[in-house]
Amino acid sequence: MKSLRALPVLLLITACSGGGGESSSGGDQAEDPVVVDYPLAFVRRQLTFEDDGALVQDDIYSPADFNPGAELVLKDRATPSAPETVLTEGLFDGTYDVKDLNTSADGQRLVFAMRAPEIEDADDDEQPTWNIWLYDRETSELKRVIASDLIAEEGQDVAPAFLPDGRIVFSSSRQRRSRALLLDDNKPQFSALTEDLQSEAFVLHVMEADGSDIQQISFNQSHDLHPTVLNDGRILFNRWDNMGGVDNLSLYTIEPDGTDLAFHYGYHSQQTGTENADGERTAAAFVKPREMPDGRLLINLRSPEGISYGGDLVTINSVDYTEAFSEPEGEGELVGQSSISVEEVVTDGSLSPHGLFASAWPFYDGTSRLLVSWSECRVLEAETDLPRPCTEEWLNQEEVAPADPLYGLWIYDYQQGTQLPIVTADEGEMISEGVTLEPRTQPAYIPAPVPGVDLDDKLVQEGAGILDIRSVYDFDGADILAGEGGAGIPSLADPAATSAELRPARYLRVVKAAGIPDDDTLDFDRSAFGRNRAHGMREILGYTPIQPDGSVRVRLPADMPLAISVVDADGRRIVGRHRSWLQLRAGEVRTCNGCHTGDSEVPHGRPDKEPAPAWGGSSTSGIPFPNTEPALVAEMGETMAQLLARIAGEAGLEGDINFSDLWTDPALRAKDPSSSIPYADLTTPIPIAATCLDDWSASCRSVIHYPEHIQPLWERSREVLDAGGAVIEDRTCTACHSTRDAAGMLRVPAGQLELTSAASAANADWMTSYVELLFDNPTQELMNGALNPVLVQERDDNGNLVFETDEDGNPILDSDGNPIPVMVTVDVDRLMGDSANGSRFFEIFEAGAVHADYLEPAELRLISEWLDIGAQYYNDPFAAPVN
Repeated sequence: MKSLRALPVLLLITACSGGGGESSSGGDQAEDPVVVDYPLAFVRRQLTFEDDGALVQDDIYSPADFNPGAELVLKDRATPSAPETVLTEGLFDGTYDVKDLNTSADGQRLVFAMRAPEIEDADDDEQPTWNIWLYDRETSELKRVIASDLIAEEGQDVAPAFLPDGRIVFSSSRQRRSRALLLDDNKPQFSALTEDLQSEAFVLHVMEADGSDIQQISFNQSHDLHPTVLNDGRILFNRWDNMGGVDNLSLYTIEPDGTDLAFHYGYHSQQTGTENADGERTAAAFVKPREMPDGRLLINLRSPEGISYGGDLVTINSVDYTEAFSEPEGEGELVGQSSISVEEVVTDGSLSPHGLFASAWPFYDGTSRLLVSWSECRVLEAETDLPRPCTEEWLNQEEVAPADPLYGLWIYDYQQGTQLPIVTADEGEMISEGVTLEPRTQPAYIPAPVPGVDLDDKLVQEGAGILDIRSVYDFDGADILAGEGGAGIPSLADPAATSAELRPARYLRVVKAAGIPDDDTLDFDRSAFGRNRAHGMREILGYTPIQPDGSVRVRLPADMPLAISVVDADGRRIVGRHRSWLQLRAGEVRTCNGCHTGDSEVPHGRPDKEPAPAWGGSSTSGIPFPNTEPALVAEMGETMAQLLARIAGEAGLEGDINFSDLWTDPALRAKDPSSSIPYADLTTPIPIAATCLDDWSASCRSVIHYPEHIQPLWERSREVLDAGGAVIEDRTCTACHSTRDAAGMLRVPAGQLELTSAASAANADWMTSYVELLFDNPTQELMNGALNPVLVQERDDNGNLVFETDEDGNPILDSDGNPIPVMVTVDVDRLMGDSANGSRFFEIFEAGAVHADYLEPAELRLISEWLDIGAQYYNDPFAAPVN
C-alpha cells in the first residue's frame, strides 16, 4: 500500500467530504454556463448491508437484484444550489429501488426501471417485479409504462431506452415469444434460466410507449443487458455468452425488429482490467455502453461483482477495432479501447487512488464533459474508524482498510482535467447514476421490414428464416483445403475432380437449446444434465445436405436459439461446437461466408469487419458449374446452394441423413450412389415422434435421453442364428459387457467395460454403462469371489516409488518396520470423448475391427449425434426424474 501515490491536486481540492473534515466540498466553484440550463435526474440510494455489516455485493449478472432505499431526483439545473424534486416521493409505502435512467433525444422524457417495496411474508413469486416507468417533463406526469398489473408483473423489466420512433427497448425476463413457443412443444409456459441456472434469463424486448405490443427480439440463453440506441439506429447491448464453457460479456448489435444480430466488440477481450503483479491484466466487464457524440463508445470498465460499485471510464473505438489488443490472445498493444480518466483507475478491487466511477453520461454540447457518479478513494483511520482520503499519510498506516464508497454526482472533463461537484452524498448513501435532460441528435430510424415487400411473405407466415452459408470450407476468409496438396473449394465443387465420398463436410446439423425451468416450475434432479452441465440440454431440429462447394441454404424456425455443426457422411461432427447462439426472425435471411475456430479473433459475423469470402461462387452467368447437370445454370457469384434455392425453392430440414447426387453430369460419369441413415431402421425406441418418421415438419425434434434411447442399444438382442435357427453367436452387448455370465457367475466384464443399466457405484443417479463409457474407471480383477480394483504402487514424476510419510516427510513404517507403499488404481481410459470423432468407441465398429457390423448404421448415427450435442443424460427437463 505504501507504493500508492497521493491523489493529484485536482482531486484534493474538489473531493466531497471524507467524513473527517479534511476534504473540501468544492461547492464554491463557478457554475458552468453551458450546462446549467438543462435539468438533470439522478438516483440517490442508501448503501445496503448484509447482516454481518458487510456491504451487499453488486453483481452485473444479477439484474433482478433488489436494493431498497433509492429515490429518483430531478434537479432544475446542473449546479449544486439548484432545487431538487424527488419524483418518486409518495408513490409507495416502504422503501423501493430505482435504476437504469435514460432520456429521449429531445430531453423531454425520462425512462427508468423501478421496483416497489417488498411485501412482508410473501413468497418470492408474489413479490413485486421491476417495471419500466416514464416521466414527462412537459406534463410532469409520472407513470408506469405498462398500466395493467397483470401484464406488468409477467417479468422483470429493466434497462429501458427510447427508439427513434418513440417505442422503448428494454431487457426483461418475461421472454414473451419464447414462452409462447413452449406451448408448441407441449410444455408449460415459463421463463428459462440462464445457462448457469442461477436466474431467469433477461433478453431484449420492445414495446410502444404506452406499454402495448410487447415483442421479444433476442433469444439468448443467458442475459442480454443494457441496450442503447446507436446513431445509425441499431441497438447496442451487452450479451453474456455462457454456452459450453464460454463465459464472455461482450458487445453485440441488433436492429429494432430483432434482425441482423451481430457481434460488435470484445468477445476475446475479457481481461482488460488493471495489471496484476505478474503484469497480466485482470478480468473486467464492459458495462452500460453508450455512444458518444464523436462515435466512440463510452463504457464503465469494472469487475463483474464486488462492493466497490464502480470502475474506470473507458472509450472503445469500435469503428476501427473489434478487439482490444493488436495481437491475438491479449498480446500486443491495447488499441481498441483506452481509459479517459485523468489519472489511473484501479479495477481489480484494491484501492484506486483516483477513485472509482459508477456511471457516466456524456454531454452533447461539443465538449469533453461527462456527468459522472464518482467516489474518491477513502480508507479508515485505524484509531477512530473515521473515513479519510487516500493520501500518503493515511495509506502509510500499519493496517489499511477501505472505507465505504461515497459516490456523488460530478461534471468531469477528461480533456481539461477538471471536476466539478453537483450533488454530494452523505455518509451511508450514494448517487449511483445521473443523466442530463438536454436535447441531442435523434438516432436514425430503421423501419421494420414489410412482409411481401422486404421479406418473403411465405417465410413470415411459416415463422421461418433462411440461413445462407457461402462455404463451410471458408475459415476466416481462407480456403482451408487449398494448397499443400489440398483440393480447394473449386475442385470439391467439380464432380469430375471429387466424388461425394471424398468430400469431408456432408451435412449441417441444426440444434436448439432446451429451456430450463426454475424449481418452482419443475424441481428435477440436476444429474439429468449428465457429465457436463455446461452443455445444457439440446434438441436436434434436423439436417440439410452441404453442397459440393460447401454451401448451405436452408429454412430454419425463427425466434429460438440455434446452433449448427458440420458433420460427415456418418453424421459425426468434424469441427468444434458452435459456441454462441444464432437466431433468425420470421422472413429474415442471414448470410455468412463460412466458419471459424473457437479461438479465432478474426471478426466473424460483423459484416463491416469480416474478411472477404474465400469462395466467390460461380465465375460467370448462363452456364452450369463445371461438370454439373446442364439444367442447373448458375448466375455469377451464386453458390450451389443458392442456385438450388432459386430453381427448386428453399430447402427445409430433414430428420434423417439423406444423400442424393443432384450435381454430377451423367454424361461425364455415373452419379454418386444415394444413401440414407434413417431413424426408421432402429429397432429400439426412436428419439422422435412417430408422426415425424414420414413427415418431418418444423415442429419435429430429435430429443435423445440416455436411459430411453442409448441404453436399449446395449441390451438389444443380437443373437446370430444358423440356418436351423440355432444360436451360433450372441453379439448382445451386455452378454459380454457385464459382471455376470450366462450362468450367473461373477466375472470381469469384457474389455473392463460394463454396459448394464444397474445404478453406478460411482453415481447412483446414472446407469453403470453411462459412467463406464464417459469416465475413466479403475481396472478390476476377480479375487476371492469379488471384483476389486487393481492396485499398484504409485510413482513420482521421476519414476521413484512413493511411500506414506508423516507431516515432517518421514516414512511411516508398518508393524514389521517396513515403509508403507502408496497404492493407486490403474484406470481404464474412457471410450467416449467430447465428440463422436474424438471417441475411441467407434474404432471398434470399423470395417475389419473386432466388432465390425455389430451395430447398425442407424444405431451408430444415434450414438454419434448424442455424443456430439453433449452426451447429456436427458435432453428434456420434463422427461427427467423429479426430486
